[in-house]
Amino acid sequence: KKSEVCGAMAKADIKPKSVHHAKKWSDDVENLYRFQQAGYRDEVEYKQVKQVAVVECWPETGFVKKLQRRDNTFYYYNKQRECEDKEVHKVKVYVY
Repeated sequence: KKSEVCGAMAKADIKPKSVHHAKKWSDDVENLYRFQQAGYRDEVEYKQVKQVAVVECWPETGFVKKLQRRDNTFYYYNKQRECEDKEVHKVKVYVY
């Protein structure tokens, strides 16, 4: 199953209603981990800040492929899972 993240659309200035920490790894948690590593809450905030319509994803896995940080340097990610089990509880899941 591919992650929903790469297909989601960002609307102007959406703020999350609540937040909780991830309990177990999933495709969505993996992508949130990648956005948070690059300094963003999630895909919605990334699209607002960077003014992009599409986030580059790996076609095989649906995981985020590359992100531009706020200082304009790039983060490149692997096709495989990068968020280890010990990191999962650090990932914040935002509810809109």
